[in-house]
Amino acid sequence: MSTPSTPPGRKPRVDAERNRARVLAAARALFEERGEEVQMPEVARAAGVGTGTVYRHFPNRQALVLAAAEHRFAEILAFARTEGPRDPASGQGVSRYLQHVGRVLSEGRGLSAAMAAVLGSSAPQGEMHDLLAAAVGTLISQDQAAGTLRSDFTVADVYLLVGALSAVIRTDAGDWQRFLALTLDGLRPR
Repeated sequence: MSTPSTPPGRKPRVDAERNRARVLAAARALFEERGEEVQMPEVARAAGVGTGTVYRHFPNRQALVLAAAEHRFAEILAFARTEGPRDPASGQGVSRYLQHVGRVLSEGRGLSAAMAAVLGSSAPQGEMHDLLAAAVGTLISQDQAAGTLRSDFTVADVYLLVGALSAVIRTDAGDWQRFLALTLDGLRPR
């Protein structure tokens, strides 16, 4: 992976990659805790690097928020590919996936707010959207084959539910786990 300071085709130095990872971890933690008010110098202090190092890897705050969002989505994708399809005969893949997304959103409210404020959306975009859709599609197919999920349920429905789940969590409209349990009950075949 090349960074803004590394020419394409040239592998970044190990210490540069380590600094990038430190900056990204610090930024994500700060965004999760405090949302959109986090500034680049704060990220540098939390990562133990100079402000110039932050800007070398992320030319502006938008790039940093986008990288933190992509990091979150990559973790969700990894979960969808590994934990979601575990024991396909149980038909619990979609449920496990939505529970996981609920925990991620609940623990990272500030990052969601920063994503919405800086990027205009807290939903995955581009290639990450497509990768998540494919992984979730697999979970849906497995659950439908197991007979635990209604046959007309689609990936678009999952995005709709995640949007609703996000709204419940973001606005503190109630117990997100109860909301999800009621929703999942409605997804069973009748």
